[in-house]
Amino acid sequence: MEQQGGAEVLSQEDALSRPGPVWLRRFGGPALSVLMLCLALWALYRLAGEVSYHQVGEYMHRLRRGRIGQAIVLTALGYAVMPLYDLFALNAIGRKLPRPRVALISFISYAFSNTLGMAMLVSGSIRYRFYIQAGLSTIEVAKVVLFCTISFWLGLFAITGVTLLFVPIPRSLPLGSVHLLLGIVLCAIPLLWLAGGAIFRRPVKLWRWDVRLPPVSIGLRQVVVGAIDWGLAAAVLYALMPDELVLHFGSFLAIFALAQIAGLISHVPGGLGVFEAVMLAGFGATGNQALSAPILGALAAYRGVYYLLPLCAAAVVVVVREARGLRQAALLTPWFNGLLPPFFSGLTLVSGAVLLFSGATAVLPGRLELLSDILPLPVMEASHFLSSVIGMSLLILARGLQRRLDAAYWLTLILLIAGAVAQLLKGIDYEEAGLLILLAVALAPAHRLFYRRASLFDMTFSFGWFLACATVLGCTVWLVFFSYQHVEYSRDLWWQFSFYHGNAPRALRALVGATGVALLFALTTLIRSARPRPTLPDESELARATPLIKHYSSAQAHLALMGDKSLLFDPDGKAFLMYGIEGRSWVAMGDPVGHDERARQELVWTFRERCERGGGWPVFYQVTPADLDLYLEVGMSLLKIGEEARVLLEHFNLDGKSKKTLRGTVNKLHREGLRLEVVAAQHVPALLPKLKSVSDAWLRDKRTREKGFSLGAFDERYLSRTPMAVVWQDDKPVAFANLFLCEDSKEEASVDLMRQLPDGPTGLMDYLFVELMLWAKAEGYRWFNLGMAPLSGLQSRRQAPLWNRFGALIFGRGERFYNFQGLHRYKDKFDPEWEPRYMAVPGGIALPVVLTNVASLISGGLTGVVRR
Repeated sequence: MEQQGGAEVLSQEDALSRPGPVWLRRFGGPALSVLMLCLALWALYRLAGEVSYHQVGEYMHRLRRGRIGQAIVLTALGYAVMPLYDLFALNAIGRKLPRPRVALISFISYAFSNTLGMAMLVSGSIRYRFYIQAGLSTIEVAKVVLFCTISFWLGLFAITGVTLLFVPIPRSLPLGSVHLLLGIVLCAIPLLWLAGGAIFRRPVKLWRWDVRLPPVSIGLRQVVVGAIDWGLAAAVLYALMPDELVLHFGSFLAIFALAQIAGLISHVPGGLGVFEAVMLAGFGATGNQALSAPILGALAAYRGVYYLLPLCAAAVVVVVREARGLRQAALLTPWFNGLLPPFFSGLTLVSGAVLLFSGATAVLPGRLELLSDILPLPVMEASHFLSSVIGMSLLILARGLQRRLDAAYWLTLILLIAGAVAQLLKGIDYEEAGLLILLAVALAPAHRLFYRRASLFDMTFSFGWFLACATVLGCTVWLVFFSYQHVEYSRDLWWQFSFYHGNAPRALRALVGATGVALLFALTTLIRSARPRPTLPDESELARATPLIKHYSSAQAHLALMGDKSLLFDPDGKAFLMYGIEGRSWVAMGDPVGHDERARQELVWTFRERCERGGGWPVFYQVTPADLDLYLEVGMSLLKIGEEARVLLEHFNLDGKSKKTLRGTVNKLHREGLRLEVVAAQHVPALLPKLKSVSDAWLRDKRTREKGFSLGAFDERYLSRTPMAVVWQDDKPVAFANLFLCEDSKEEASVDLMRQLPDGPTGLMDYLFVELMLWAKAEGYRWFNLGMAPLSGLQSRRQAPLWNRFGALIFGRGERFYNFQGLHRYKDKFDPEWEPRYMAVPGGIALPVVLTNVASLISGGLTGVVRR
């Protein structure tokens, strides 16, 4: 595959199979980001040690409206330039879309990624969502994302390098003494990019990928657009800087660009703390209280104008856009179902952080004076304390919203309204109160998305969520000590209650309250009863599952009767799923069994949470297209693994030229005395000794052994639970198959274990299938399931995902290992309808390990994978 405008994009399968410890890849990045944030906050505390919170707030309130307006206009210009990234990228790959649509996608993606950090991941996910809707393929979206990311960095390197070379740089700035060398290196990167495009006209082989560098004209566009974007971003902050900072724009731009590079490298969201620390050091504000406070005030205003305003606008645009689409469609699409809960979860997390940060800072003097005239002191003290407690509670409930818990929904609504009231009573903080009310109004009509009745204390907190909550709480602690660093702490401070001299005691008490909520929830979660270890089902559990199996629409549900898979029921017994464990993979066989949709949805969530508690990977094997939204909702990825052949019995017969061979085979075997008998389950045990000789002969002839999990085995207890189809020749059984019959729904019939005598008549299996289909048709069944053809239907086109291309290669050239094409041809002669089957896997796992575990489950161990 060739890539224009950037290097080849790694597919998900490539990324998952990269070497390295799993725990390091999973925990290393977030832990490093938090470490960088801690170091930045420590440096910021040291650099601005003499600055008080009041001084920073005072500068922000003294900012002239003209300057703020100028910053807003420059921000608008910056976001107006950003669509050029996408337009040039689409032009480079030969695709055209309406410019207003591209501008909207660009605005939303950059508004979120600029604030949240992890630009390639965040903006890439948003672009994928909208560009797929616009008709682009997955690989085309990947090319656009990569083009924009490279343009982003090329522009930053170019503008930083040029300013370092041609503008005087303060010696106090870190790396200031080597600014010329650094400028040469940074300028060399975009120059090499342009030179590469001019020299290498053909794709360049880099390890496994062919990389096509863009022509000079396209590369020049990337550099220029990126430089303009960063220049406007710097101009926004420059407009907000204090007059005391005597520094021309060129020197300011160099410091700004270096601070942005440091913030981006740190992977801290928005470069928070890192960017501010480098800016203070660059301007020589260390120990200079008169300069540090205005600079910090300007930086805070910059974050509000350049980051938060566009983020709020983008959030409103997304909600309005999707609500309009919802009204037009009159239903919730699976994607919309999957988007809103995480979206509300993120906003709830932000709201909780806002309440905690608000509780850590002082009330504005003017508002405090007004409050003292109309409210008793105890009301204000209680509101301040409750505001932080509610903030910490919202951080915890955000995880429950992501898990779609009904209890989390109601508690969040209540706490948002209570938090808004507390914010007004503690300091007339109408800004924070307005944010909470807006979120409550948006969340109120979305109750149907939060359908799960599970307990809040049963939900699991991933490492990322734990780290996010701990980081917010840690930043709150830092903000308390930064805001009141000149206060002398003593025991008496905790018990001081006053309108005008009680800000520090209130902040400390609120911090203790928030920490107490976190510790109480953590303790309650730790002491909850341990989950029972998975066990194989006994006869009572199989009896409990049998009515659900017989009434279900898929005959595959009968695989639960094998007894080799654990069964997980919903609390009301309306649905169950079956699963086996191999290595770290917890593999569920098929979709949840049952007709209650709520119960089936809850089972998917419950199964995933059990896997997380057990340190395992949830996998759903051989799932149907109708239920894919169940797995998309919980954030799983889908891999097509083949197609299943189903014959519509209403139209099945042996008439016509296409059935001539089958018709001849059936007639011939009838003349040879063969007949089919369907034996009820209660009479099967008496037949098993005769059938075992047929099975043993078949195993010896095929030089294979019994399988499991998704295939039946000759086990007397298992075979006694289902009817049996037996082909007799005179009084001797020559073939048999146990039947899967949806007896209550009459939706589907199928077979599982099929065996025949090696020296039996030619065409014996054809005879068995034809006679069974005719019998099932006469019994009123709608479909006959012939089973799956592995890897069938996978595409090998260049734009197809790597897994599809690999599967298509094995399907076409793997006949020496498995009869892939032959199996597909055999089933195809019965004129079935082919329906795709998928495997749902979580993101961020080692796919080859999962595939090996699934193969091991089916083959009865690793030796069975390599042996027949």
